[in-house]
Amino acid sequence: MSLSATLRDWTGLAVLALPCSVVSMDASVLNLAVPQLTAALQPTGSQQLWIVDSYVFVVAGLLITMGMVGDRFGRRRLLLIGATMFAAASVLAAFAVSPGMLIATRVLLGVAGATLMPSTLALIRTMFTDSRQRRTALGVWTASFALGGLAGPVVGGLLLTRYWWGSVFLVAVPVMLLLLATGPFLLPEYRGADRPPLDIGSAALSLAAVLAVVYGLKRIAESGPRPGYGGSLVLGIALAVWFVRRQQRLARPMIELRLFRSIGFSGPLVVLGLIFLVLYGTQFITAQLLQLALGLSALEAGLVSLPGTIAYLLGSLSAPLVAARVSTAYGLAGSLLISATGFGLLTQVQPGRLWIVVTGFVVFSIGLAGVYLMATDLTVSAAPPERAGTTSALVETSAELGGALGIAGLGSIVLAVYRHSSPDSGAPGHSPQDPAATTAYLHGYQLAEALGAAALLLAAALTAVLLRPRTAVPEPSVPRRES
Repeated sequence: MSLSATLRDWTGLAVLALPCSVVSMDASVLNLAVPQLTAALQPTGSQQLWIVDSYVFVVAGLLITMGMVGDRFGRRRLLLIGATMFAAASVLAAFAVSPGMLIATRVLLGVAGATLMPSTLALIRTMFTDSRQRRTALGVWTASFALGGLAGPVVGGLLLTRYWWGSVFLVAVPVMLLLLATGPFLLPEYRGADRPPLDIGSAALSLAAVLAVVYGLKRIAESGPRPGYGGSLVLGIALAVWFVRRQQRLARPMIELRLFRSIGFSGPLVVLGLIFLVLYGTQFITAQLLQLALGLSALEAGLVSLPGTIAYLLGSLSAPLVAARVSTAYGLAGSLLISATGFGLLTQVQPGRLWIVVTGFVVFSIGLAGVYLMATDLTVSAAPPERAGTTSALVETSAELGGALGIAGLGSIVLAVYRHSSPDSGAPGHSPQDPAATTAYLHGYQLAEALGAAALLLAAALTAVLLRPRTAVPEPSVPRRES
């Protein structure tokens, strides 16, 4: 049985979209502030990396644990606690007086961020039980990230021209205060009827496993393969295996592994990991292509990405209309085909053909919006309502791990081809006036994009076959809501 969403639910959706926009904006404004905060705080090279990366590491590592905490103790309660922590940590970050203090506050922001993502998505699953309305709500949810990405450079640029570097962190404070003021009245509370005890051992294993894998992949992408980074990957995989074995032995595990036996649950999760693998990897190598091979400034390279962000925003809002007219599985396969087409266009990039980069990203972003919405909808719909928090965390963790793997994987492909074709050039860092080095980088870039497009084409075919519509099943029962 499903119920139509009320005005309170739709107003609550607007409140849920706000922290998502802020989280998306936070990443872009920090990148703009790095030069000023470096001049003010004088961090070492290692400290500067940790200022940027610590937030990502902590969010990725804690998502699964926070998803389970929300299922057990209440998703609205966790969201409001996270908003309080995010606002407080943002103020501390804005007035940090040393690199160590800023890194510590970024870690706190990561803890808070890990509570926001699964809580917002799980609450949408609770508030919108009608499948069509839920897809519309998910479209608004995904569009909020694009809005944050669009507003970030503008808001950050305006603040940094008039105020000190810490002002970019204060943007989140009024948004979180608004959430704290309205959330208790507009958002329902939900706790699972069967609440297993919080397993500290499983939480520690999941945190350590994800942190080790993401750290190893990110450092390989930045500095190339090294024994220490490879060791981090091996450690992370070993801890992940230990985590799975522990879940198999527990009577009430953190993650219900039986869900992964259903292709309707595990298939969309794999698709999400794949699409973010290709997306993050392409963003990483395209930034180098535009600045190192094509000679664009950082600002010009950023402007090139704006049409793609706008396309993602429009795609997020239109994807629910498409999903209402075709099966979600076929809509997902079609979105993968659109994304593959965008990457196919990027294989044709040449000096003087900047329009191909813009067009490729626009086409890909339209497909990405459909993939993210429909794969997320399939995953959260396949899980029982009492596991919505943990399932939402798995969705976000799949994206984080896929993105880290994409940056390391596609970046390594480009670097390998570059070094093979131009052995005297070292790492990419040449002048765009060096035609041999530019050609070498372009060859690596085109190969990486061709492999990405091929992977998405294969995923589209498998999705259409394995997730094809079957006999309709009734909507899940409405979960227990508390005002």
